[in-house]
Amino acid sequence: MKLLSPAISTLARLRSWRIDAWMHHPISAQREVLQDLVTAGQYTAFGRQYEFSKLFNTRSFKQAIPIHEYEDIKPYIDRILSGEEHVLWNTPIHWFAKSSGTTSDRSKFIPVSQESLEDGHYKAAKDVLSLYYMHHPESDLLTGKGLVIGGSHTINSLHEEAHYGDLSAVLMQNTPFWGNWIRTPELKIALMDEWESKIEHLAASTLNENVTSVSGVPTWTLVLFQRILELTGKSTIKEVWPSLELYMHGGVSFHPYREQFKRLIGGDIHYLEMYNASEGFFAAQDLADPDGMLLFLDHGIFYEFMPIEEYGKDEPRTIGLNKVELNHQYAPVISTNGGLWRYLMGDTIEFTSLRPFRLKVVGRLKLYINAFGEEVIIDNAERAMADACRTTGAVVNDYTAGPVYFSNEGNGAHQWLIEFEQAPTDRDAFIQALDASLKQHNSDYEAKRHKSIALREPVVTPLPKGQFNKWLKQKNKLGGQHKVPRLSNDRKIIEEVLSCK
Repeated sequence: MKLLSPAISTLARLRSWRIDAWMHHPISAQREVLQDLVTAGQYTAFGRQYEFSKLFNTRSFKQAIPIHEYEDIKPYIDRILSGEEHVLWNTPIHWFAKSSGTTSDRSKFIPVSQESLEDGHYKAAKDVLSLYYMHHPESDLLTGKGLVIGGSHTINSLHEEAHYGDLSAVLMQNTPFWGNWIRTPELKIALMDEWESKIEHLAASTLNENVTSVSGVPTWTLVLFQRILELTGKSTIKEVWPSLELYMHGGVSFHPYREQFKRLIGGDIHYLEMYNASEGFFAAQDLADPDGMLLFLDHGIFYEFMPIEEYGKDEPRTIGLNKVELNHQYAPVISTNGGLWRYLMGDTIEFTSLRPFRLKVVGRLKLYINAFGEEVIIDNAERAMADACRTTGAVVNDYTAGPVYFSNEGNGAHQWLIEFEQAPTDRDAFIQALDASLKQHNSDYEAKRHKSIALREPVVTPLPKGQFNKWLKQKNKLGGQHKVPRLSNDRKIIEEVLSCK
């Protein structure tokens, strides 16, 4: 493997000219993607229904096809699940990424074509590697192994030729041969379903490896790090893996976890955020700036952007890359080489750069608190939590927040259920810092907090360690890509977590 890794890293560096092409010619790159998608899609049931053969430009494409959410496209997916071919895409679909979004009770089955694997997920992964080497040419990343924490569901069969699992499990099962040389642990551990046992096996099987990179959800990565330190008796992860240089993360904001990672790792490494979902691999951080990920424009996905004020309208307006603006919230609408057509994912993003196009994920269309007109989104919450921790020295493992409604006891508020790794010595100071940061980042919240007329000070409720995991386990959502929803516009999740035994 030591002989092969430098060869792989050299190939990764050689991809830079391809990346430059779509970075510097984004509109033409996207035009070609759409043309290829429509050409392939015309031979499907969906393409015949919407007369793809008559669609010759972006305008006619948008006029012909309505925007779809999952429930709209589910009847087509059900046909594919039952074995019908050429429904949404013109090649056989043998894999489905089972996704529950956050923690909804209903699962989504996202079709994964061979094209979406090769020209989407794996091509994007190679570009992430290339971008990393472009900015860190001295890197020894591929002289060791990458520890992957994911794949919480074993692969299940729908019928003889179709299978499903969570995204990381599907990707691992289909990884190109070279990927297995540079990854740890072995597949049977990586795909274990029971997370308490999985952490033990992950720790035991990797603590003696030469791990140079780690990727996974922050909460479970921290649990693994702590267990490895317990088993080895070491003080920091750098003592266990001296060559560790990169941590790759995504799915949740890294703001609340950064200081905890720095303390446990015990040395400087690079951190890289990725925007990778069941529907596709969309973007990754290419610079040290943590607020912007480079949008991937030549990976089998055509993008439109819906201004969030359009959401809920009968005929919502979308715009292309040539009309997006900085610091405006959009909901991405995607068409993909997995057979999703004008699909509204539900995320909300903001562009941080237009040349090239970089973005950050700021929330979900249906994940916010707006019980009193305050319009608090996830980005506000993550920044406020990070500010409160930094101000008070607290360390947070996980949290969720929701409204406290007006009652005889007082006016409205937000209740924050927080699992602290290290509780603040002064809880009032923590609450004040959280409140102040929310005011700073959200003028609507600040207005509602004025003299506490509409909103009083936040209510912080510390939880015993493991309470969120109990709730996730009760809902059969423990581990992998499942995460605690940060914000809710009602009290359902808060009441469930508080009552969980």
